[in-house]
Amino acid sequence: MKKEMKIGNVDIPGKGVLAPLAGITDLPFRLLCKEQGAALVYTEMISSEGLVRGQKGSREMMETRPEERPVAFQIFGKRPDAMAEAARVAASSGADIVDINMGCPVRKVVSSGSGAALLKDVREAERLIKAVVKACPAPVTVKIRTGWGASDFVAVELARAAEAVGAAAVAVHGRHASQGFSGAADWTAIRAVKDAVGIPVIGNGDVLSGHDAKRMLDETGCDFVMIGRGALGNPWLFREVDAYVGKDGPASAPSVKERGETLLRHLEMVVERRGEAVGVRMMRKHAAWYSKGLPGSPEFRRTINSACTASGFRQAAQEFFS
Repeated sequence: MKKEMKIGNVDIPGKGVLAPLAGITDLPFRLLCKEQGAALVYTEMISSEGLVRGQKGSREMMETRPEERPVAFQIFGKRPDAMAEAARVAASSGADIVDINMGCPVRKVVSSGSGAALLKDVREAERLIKAVVKACPAPVTVKIRTGWGASDFVAVELARAAEAVGAAAVAVHGRHASQGFSGAADWTAIRAVKDAVGIPVIGNGDVLSGHDAKRMLDETGCDFVMIGRGALGNPWLFREVDAYVGKDGPASAPSVKERGETLLRHLEMVVERRGEAVGVRMMRKHAAWYSKGLPGSPEFRRTINSACTASGFRQAAQEFFS
């Protein structure tokens, strides 16, 4: 049973949220996760500068379909005016929610003063959020980490600042930026933010199963659970979250056949959007995730990594998953 809540004026029909993942959460992957119960899906992070300049690649990342809604478009940048304009563009292009990335620790992003670099100056981050909220007709959310380093805990201060200037929700990844994705996520930081603000809080970090999601909800009091790496090759994780949260017990795991059929559907959607050559290259990493843990998966990965055509990819997948 799903308990519906709102972020701003947007109904969120469940607890499991697909995290924004660069190079992963494109339209095909979002649609597959939505089919399996994701209550809210996020795009890859989109450059505000790219949107303002009308760059084709940035615009293409905003492609959406009615069946994936509600959908959040995540934007990143450091200039408040550019972020405000990008938020307007995102909202007019179909975003139900516009999210500000203040958590990406990748060097290319933080070296430009964007992403997690904004954790270094809460007042500057607050000014940026305020500019986006003022300009954007859709609800604005913010994705943060606990701070820049282990001794720089700013999550509570920043969440309160975001709420004060009109943010509709905040997502908290329980790691500091310097950790990247190493070590264990600190869920007590999510609890601290939840206790400090009145807007919805989305917990993020180390949710790899329905049991993990239920435990995060219980331990932190967060309103939603954001799933990133746990969904790679496993969109069924969202139906598992629904089962645990709805007290129905564990959901049935996907069969080998279902894994293979979903991989091939995923392939067709990506090839349709990106073309055969690019689509096949993009799907190699997904094939590795879909086959993880199955007997013979190392040999399958080697075969897939040499596939250059959709027909060759399809044949290898059909043989392996049969």
